[in-house]
Parts: sequence; structure tokens; C-alpha cells
Amino acid sequence: MRNDPASTAAAVLARAGGPGNVTSVAHCMTRLRLGVADPAAVDAEGLRALPGVLGVVTDGAGVQIVLGPGVVEEVTARTEALVRETAPAPARPAGPDDGAEAANPREATPVKALLRRVANVFVPLIPALIGCGVLAGLNGLLLNAGLLPALTPALTAVASGFMALIAVFVGHNTAKEFGGTPVLGGAVAAVVVYPGVAKVTAFGVHLVPGQGGVLGALAAALLATRVEKWCRGRVPGALDVLLTPTVTVLVSGLVTLYGLMYAAGVVAAAIGAAADWLLATTGPAAGLVLGGLFLPLVMLGLHQALIPIHTTLIAQQGYTVLLPLLAMAGAGQVGAALAVYVRLRHDVSLRTTIRSALPAGLLGVGEPLIYGVSLPLGRPFVTACAGGAAGGAFVGFFAMLGDKVGATAIGPSGWALFPLLAGNHGPGTAAAVYGGGLLTGYAVGFAATYLFGFTSRSRAAASA
Repeated sequence: MRNDPASTAAAVLARAGGPGNVTSVAHCMTRLRLGVADPAAVDAEGLRALPGVLGVVTDGAGVQIVLGPGVVEEVTARTEALVRETAPAPARPAGPDDGAEAANPREATPVKALLRRVANVFVPLIPALIGCGVLAGLNGLLLNAGLLPALTPALTAVASGFMALIAVFVGHNTAKEFGGTPVLGGAVAAVVVYPGVAKVTAFGVHLVPGQGGVLGALAAALLATRVEKWCRGRVPGALDVLLTPTVTVLVSGLVTLYGLMYAAGVVAAAIGAAADWLLATTGPAAGLVLGGLFLPLVMLGLHQALIPIHTTLIAQQGYTVLLPLLAMAGAGQVGAALAVYVRLRHDVSLRTTIRSALPAGLLGVGEPLIYGVSLPLGRPFVTACAGGAAGGAFVGFFAMLGDKVGATAIGPSGWALFPLLAGNHGPGTAAAVYGGGLLTGYAVGFAATYLFGFTSRSRAAASA
């Protein structure tokens, strides 16, 4: 029976030190992310013991409670409501890491804090990326089949509109996350995609609308936030409402046009070239490393920091070649869970957990299996990584042969990624290679776990 979101939210807050200890509330696809003023007041073990909680990640930046897709949105809404009822609202909408880093600067390293904040910029965009990606894939199938020619132009507009203006959303979220005025961040980032920039010359060449993509938008909004804060501290209050926005947009916009767009374009081109070179020359090795190391990133919640790279590749090439490789980690996890299910046949509780979490794992949501099965057992987590490495090597091998597989959007993986697949030889070839990688990950994850994933004690328990 499904847990009541209101009860779960109240229990989470009680074990997070109470509503007064919570400085911010946010969520991604599977995790409730709480910023806390005093991390020592968080009862991590109590949180893990709550019904419906699949795992907990704590560090100096706050606490992440893994609840799973669907559930997390309801619990987040209830949590926000409880915090508003019992605590004063902050002066501005706080990011998931606000407060916690200030309270524990030694525990949150600058790199981890920066990665989380960049992730916080892009995570809210994932639903739109998924929806538009699925529509783009459907539209591509209709175009290739010559079906519904009257509808495909409309589908193209619906699917492409968000991607055409994604820089504005990135700028808005960046300013919000880093303490600026969101609309000013969006206004400056809009310069990146404005068609009129084609008339501007920088470094001896004409700019191209969209040059630098989300990286340029991110840099532009960061600069706008810095300029705005500088102005706020120096402009008289009577003139602040007039001068601060004007100076922020003017200075940041000009620097974006005559520097940031060009530089971000160079970086974006380098990312695309590096991804192509990596797969063309070291395909199996690259796939092995990426597929094998992705589960630890998911466990730490740092996998969201890869979103800017995926988004850059999608804007540049139409799909990201990295996501199918990383998705193989989930296949290894599924194979490992099946081996645990077979070997530990007398552990009724664990087998029940696997049965309930396996459908989500097949659809690419790995946290239930990670926190409920493989990580508590120890060795199966390592053998699951081996399965992911094998699946990644399989997909990377075909990429080296010239059959590239990419995803037109980010968010889903596992079997849910099939509608978003694309490649240089068409969706059919991409689906075949990706499916072969999944089967390889399942098989190797299962075999490695079945043979090496248990200690002598757990083997004895399994045969009892």
C-alpha cells in the first residue's frame, strides 16, 4: 500500500531537525533535497528507516532523501507546505544547497558544492527535455514514414520551441540559484539565441545565434548576477530600480556578445569533438569506464552535473552519445538484483524489495535497487558496476565501428530510453545496438553477482 505523502513529509521533517532546521526544499526526479542549517541535527538512520524511503545521502550540502519518481513530487509539495506553516519564508527562493554550505564550509568541498549548484540549474528543465525529446522522436518517425504530413510541421514547432529558447530558461535558473534576479539572468541569456546577433562581429567573425548554447547562457547569467550584486551595493536606493537592471543588462550583454559567446562556442565545439574522438578511437574502453563508474555518481547524487554536457551535445549534434553509455549502469544493476533474487531465495524481505524495485530499475530508475539491494549487501554493488562496464563497452565498440547511438533528450534510461534513441544510421540501428548493450549489462551483472557477489556466509545462508 502506498504511503501517505503528508505523513511521510511530517516524518521526514521531524528527523531532519524540524521545520526550523530546513533552509530550502527542492527535488529532482527521485530525490527530496533539503538544505539544513544544522546538519548535526539530522537523524540519517531514522530517515533511512522510514517506510517509503529508499535511501539517504548526507554531506555538508544538506540531505537527499530518495523516494522514487512520482512520490517525490507529492512529498516535496507537502514538505514545502509544512515548512511554510511553521517557519518564515526566506527573502528569496533558496536553492537546495543554501544555508548548508555556509553552516558547514569544511564538509562541502568547493567542487562538490559547485557541481550541485550547476545541477540545480538544469534539473528543473528535465521534464521539458523529456517531453520535447519524445515528441521530436515521434515526429522523426512520422517524417521518415511519410505519415501525417499536415501534422509534422506542428509537431516540429512544439518539439523544437523549448530547445530553441533553452538558453533563456538556463539563464533564469542560474540567476535564481546564485542569488540574482531570475528575470535579469534570463534577459541576458536571451542575447545568446537572439537572431540579431548574426550582425555582430567578435574576434573578426560574425556570431551565430545560439553560439555557445547553454554554456554561454550559464556564463552570461553568472556574470549578470555578479554585476547586479555589485550595483546593489553601490547605487543609491532611489535610483536602484532604474540603474541596477540597466547596468546589469548592458554590461553583461556586451560582455556576452564580445567575449562569452565566442569562448563558450569554442568550449562547446571542443566537447562535441572530444566525445566523437573518444568513441571513434577508444570506444570499448570509453564505454567500459563510463558505464562502470556511473552508479557511484548516482549514489552520490553527482550525476546531474553531467546535464550541461548532455544538453550541449543535443544542441550541437541532435543527440547525446554519452547517455546510452551511462545508461548501461542501470542494466548492470538489474542483472545484479536478479542474481541476488535467485541466490538468496530464503530472504523473503529482500526478495520482496527486489520485486517491487525491479520495474523501476528496468525503466532506468536505479536508486531503489541501489539503496534497497546492492549497496547494503556490498559486493553486488561492485558486480553491478561490472555489468554496467560490459554494457558500456558493447555500445562503445559499435560506436568505434561507426554506429553511433545517442539520446535526443535526457532523464529516462533503461527501456524508457528507446523512444528517445537516434543515431547516424537511423533509429532502428540505434535501438538494436542499445538493446544489445542492455542485454550484455543484464547478463554480465547477473553472472558476476551470482559467481562473485556473495561472501561464504551469505552463500551458506542462501543454501540453508
